[in-house]
Parts: sequence; structure tokens; C-alpha cells
Amino acid sequence: MSDPAPTATARRTRRHDPHRRDRLIGAALQVIAQRGVAGASHREIARAADVPLGSMTYHFASLDEILAEAFTRHADGIARVFDERLAAARTRDEAVEAVVTLVAGDLLSPGHDLVLTVELYVAAARNPRLKAVTQAWMQRSRDALERHFDPTTAREVDALIEGLTLHSALSTDPMSPAQIRHAIERYLR
Repeated sequence: MSDPAPTATARRTRRHDPHRRDRLIGAALQVIAQRGVAGASHREIARAADVPLGSMTYHFASLDEILAEAFTRHADGIARVFDERLAAARTRDEAVEAVVTLVAGDLLSPGHDLVLTVELYVAAARNPRLKAVTQAWMQRSRDALERHFDPTTAREVDALIEGLTLHSALSTDPMSPAQIRHAIERYLR
């Protein structure tokens, strides 16, 4: 007696992968860090996430959408650090120290990927959706700074932080932690 023929209702079992979308966003950040925004394609992101290419269009309507989600994740992570550092400061002097630590310690540490920040800035210059990500990020940074500084100072310090970070990321002779401290203290004290 032979096995019965498969019925029309028999289907291939699908792999249960509830975290696939999240993995795709993480893979997008990995691809951007390695190849830049220009090298981030549906195919490369799917490959980095180890998922079928069709997963990209299932979870994201466009490449712009996944780039915006990835950069939002990146910006949110940095904004959380700002929030934590500045929320812990009880005095203006502690807030100044928090800003120094943010730049010289957190933003420029080997674990922080400056390449992603630079890629976001460059891409946002031409992409309104990514510009909205940077605007939201800057607002969160200013909100954290406004716990200790007036709105004008908070905006200016935010720009100083961005400038110090970009300068360090792009310079062949970046400022030392002592020089960064001097620049921040010179402005805030």
C-alpha cells in the first residue's frame, strides 16, 4: 500500500519569527555602519538579518521606511543616554559635568558608532523623512538640556555637542577629552 497523495490543504510549516522586523532594523544599522546609506539595499539588509528578501517588503513599504526606523532607533538610543545623564544631575555644575561625559565619554566611546551618526546627518540633508528623525532627536536633546539650562543655551549647547562629535568623527587630529572639557566649560561656566 502506498502513501496517500498530499491533500490540497497540506502546507509547508512557516517559521515562527516574531522578532523578524526588529532584526531587520538592527541589520539595517549594521549594513549602514559597514557600507553606508548608499550601500544599504533590501537585499543587503535581508542578507545581514538572515531572512528571505520578501521579508523586507512584507515588513516595510520602502527602503526609506526601514532607514527611518533604523535611524530612529539609533537616535533614540543616544537620546536615552542624554535623558539619563541629565536627569541624574542635581545642580548646574553636575549638568555641565554630564555634558562633558556625554561628549568625551558616551558619544566618542569606542562602542558608540559615530559612523551611523555621520551617515544620518548626510542622508538627512537630502531626505525629508530622515530630516524629521534628526529634528526629533535634536528636540529630545534640547528637552534634556533644558532641565538645567534656558532654551537658548540648551539649543546652543546641543549644536556645540553635535559639532564636537562631528569634528572628532571626521578629524585626523580630534580634540582630546581635556580640550572637549575646556570647550564645554568655557561655554557653560
